[in-house]
Amino acid sequence: MKMEVISSPASLSWTRSISPSLHTPLSFSVGETSRFRVSCTASQSQKANQMTVSVTGATGFIGKRLVQRLHADNHNVCVLTRSKSKAELIFPVKNFPGITIAEEAGWKDCIQGSNAVVNLAGMPISTRWSLAIKKEIKESRIKVTSKVVDLINSSPQGVRPTVLVSATAVGYYGTSETRVFDESSPSGNDYLAEVCREWEGTALKVDKDVRLALIRIGVVLGKDGGALAKMIPLFEVFAGGPLGSGRQWFSWIHLEDIVNLIYEALSNPSYKGVINGTAPNPVRLSELCSQLGNAMGRPSWLPVPDFALKAVLGEGATVVLEGQKVLPVKAKELGFPFKYPYVKDALESILK
Repeated sequence: MKMEVISSPASLSWTRSISPSLHTPLSFSVGETSRFRVSCTASQSQKANQMTVSVTGATGFIGKRLVQRLHADNHNVCVLTRSKSKAELIFPVKNFPGITIAEEAGWKDCIQGSNAVVNLAGMPISTRWSLAIKKEIKESRIKVTSKVVDLINSSPQGVRPTVLVSATAVGYYGTSETRVFDESSPSGNDYLAEVCREWEGTALKVDKDVRLALIRIGVVLGKDGGALAKMIPLFEVFAGGPLGSGRQWFSWIHLEDIVNLIYEALSNPSYKGVINGTAPNPVRLSELCSQLGNAMGRPSWLPVPDFALKAVLGEGATVVLEGQKVLPVKAKELGFPFKYPYVKDALESILK
């Protein structure tokens, strides 16, 4: 489970018509004419490939990095948020000129002006679970997804987004120390599996003419957030040992890779249906902790006991104390280039 955990053309192939009649002044030299044509062609190509993307969960761990990437590549971004003031702090206008920040009353206009929508919203699960928190974990995902789907479906054909990339999580599969899961595996029967089934079921209600990519995200590793922000303090106190038994599987992905996977899903028509957002080499938690110790220059010998995690996370500790071995079969078939396929390299890049 994730730990954190716009006018629209007919498709994202961006085949907008561009006039072929570029009139070159007779006074241009051959070299100047060539440079003029190259400049115009490049400008037209850039504009033709420009997307307008609406993003929920944009202020979260993955969302922030995705918005930064889209903005850096000169795409138009609309941040769909419940708190404009919070979003403005994260995306100040001086650093993110041109970004639109919309509270719920403005979501409709943003979505109808977008080519694609990325749905990442959901309350983080790395917290103490109470009945009220468990209800909010589920409802925060279902309600936003339902609203986004309804707004897409109710959009007039000419301005309807053609792509929805919607997050879900590897919690869909349940937990196991022995089984291996891919996109074709059945759902589990625990609480997180139930949340994921309903989450995905809501996204699947989007109109069939909208390409839907469901990204089942693993534990995201990155700086200043996600799983490592919760694990490192415990790791330091208990001298860097494994969490619990250490035999549980840890299906992880580097933050940069999950952002790149979502980014690719926006523009590549082959990315549809369920795609596991995990690295190709999951590890048992004991190996993760050993590699984390090496990357931090610390020993890795004293196990972090179950009670310590449960004291911090309550029932939410099951996310770490139980796991699943999930393989990104679809992403590999699609030829997605993982920058960090091995946890050792991922941790070193994060902690250097």
